[in-house]
Amino acid sequence: MAIAQKAVLIAGAVGSGFEPVRKAFVENFTSRGEIGGACCVYRHGEKVVDLWGGVLFRESDEPWRADTMVVVHSATKGLAAMTLALLHTRGLLDYDERIATYWPEFAQAGKERITVRQLLAHQAGLYGFDEPVNRDAVADLDRLAGIMARQRPATAPGERQAYHAITLGFYESELVRRIDPAHRSLGRFFAEEIAAPLGLEFYIGLPRSIPDERLAPLEPPTLRERLTGLPLAFTVAAMNPLSVLYKSLVANPGSGFYVDEHRRVVRELEVPSGGGVGTARAIAKAYGVFAAGGKELGLRRGTIEALMAPAIPSRNGFYDDCLRGTMQFSLGFMKPSGGFSFGHEGAFGAPGAGGSMGFADPEVGIGYGYVTNRMGMQLQGDPRDIALRAALRQCPAAR
Repeated sequence: MAIAQKAVLIAGAVGSGFEPVRKAFVENFTSRGEIGGACCVYRHGEKVVDLWGGVLFRESDEPWRADTMVVVHSATKGLAAMTLALLHTRGLLDYDERIATYWPEFAQAGKERITVRQLLAHQAGLYGFDEPVNRDAVADLDRLAGIMARQRPATAPGERQAYHAITLGFYESELVRRIDPAHRSLGRFFAEEIAAPLGLEFYIGLPRSIPDERLAPLEPPTLRERLTGLPLAFTVAAMNPLSVLYKSLVANPGSGFYVDEHRRVVRELEVPSGGGVGTARAIAKAYGVFAAGGKELGLRRGTIEALMAPAIPSRNGFYDDCLRGTMQFSLGFMKPSGGFSFGHEGAFGAPGAGGSMGFADPEVGIGYGYVTNRMGMQLQGDPRDIALRAALRQCPAAR
């Protein structure tokens, strides 16, 4: 099924009762400046929304297709967190155990007491690197592990919350390597233990076999959007080399080093905090499996309950020194809160810079995924994603 709306091709289908989502998706193109994107929703294991539309980039006539993929930045964090949840369900990982129990070399420079839970809640003080980290270091997992082992935390464990924008995924990957009996990297573990069994087109470390024609390049925000889209204090902090935000998001290696000169992605480089590439359908299906109990992956109820449980604040509360506002994180996922609301209380997910989003809402069995190639600048949720999620909540089956 395809409908034309102001010369924009919208393709796909929605199940009965989910028509509001299609309406909001069309309006993203006609009213909210969408260039190309996709939205997918699973409910109790059934795909009920599967929409895509627009073009690969603004000057192109090449349509966004059902299998078009795009970098989703920090929405990758949710897929990465699923690997640790799978290790938890297999009895190999205890969220409340000290990281050094699994990774003895980690117990340096004041990190011996940091727990897995504190790291995954951005409460470990490890949001930046003191030693230089570039693409070569990221590609050499042993070298990167040494840098992380020597890193001194900026704050005491559990004292404050500061978004580990890029570093989190590297620490997660080394944990996976230490815990997994086969010592696989996080990207390989995800590919073999989650993506393959579920048939997902999502990669943490895009292989060279995927042709460029399947990748939508990202359109960055304009200078005007950069200057006006964020609070002034946030913009000033982004230019201050001494700020938490600068160290977490901007420098060494920064949040854009894994995107190539064509604004796609650096291939075969695992960046579990931001370099994931995939479809909305893959994100929605993965979250949909978690929302429906995870039987396809052998997930235990105790793991799902842990993911649904309320976030635990740092001793300074949920104020985030990097994001400069109140956000809640737990076990590698974002949790719904006043700073960023989605789904019901037990939901868990991850938004990505520019607008992408994925989440699981076990209360109603919903898995949601949205991807786009035009990056926005909003911290509290992109208007396109917000409109889609608001439309989803209008559907009786998702309330």
